This record gives sequence, C-alpha cells and structure tokens, in this order.
Amino acid sequence: MPALFALQMEYALAIVLAAALALAFLVPYLIEEIRRGKVELGPRIPTGAGDTHPGTYANPAPGQPDAQADPYSPSAQRGGPEIKS
Repeated sequence: MPALFALQMEYALAIVLAAALALAFLVPYLIEEIRRGKVELGPRIPTGAGDTHPGTYANPAPGQPDAQADPYSPSAQRGGPEIKS
C-alpha cells in the first residue's frame, strides 16, 4: 500500500510541476499580448465579422463565384434526363 501512495504522489508532483511550468511560460506571454492589443496589418478595413460591402437579394456575394449552380437551369440539364415533378 505505501508503494501505491508513493506512486500517486509522484504523479501529483509531476502534474503540479507541469502546471507551474505552463503558467510560468504562458502568463508573461499573455500579459504582453494583452498590452499590445490587436495589430492590424495590410489595408485599413474595419475589424469585424461582417462584409464591408454586403450584397443584395439578387446578388448575395458580389464579385464571388456562385457556390452551386442552379440544378434546374437549362445549362445544368443539358444531356440529362427530363425532370418530372
């Protein structure tokens, strides 16, 4: 039984040591990153999750290729079986 307790203490000591080392390396880095703030590189466009020039209902993604062709368009049905709905 004492050998099992000693083994558990070694693991606990290893976990505490690993956590202390992780904190010792991460905390100064994170403090520096927080002080520096977000750095914008390249053209000055607004930071955000949205597009600066959203599309319209007719053209939802201007300047972008279509994501998927219309499966019912005549060009998509070329050489295919007739659509029965």
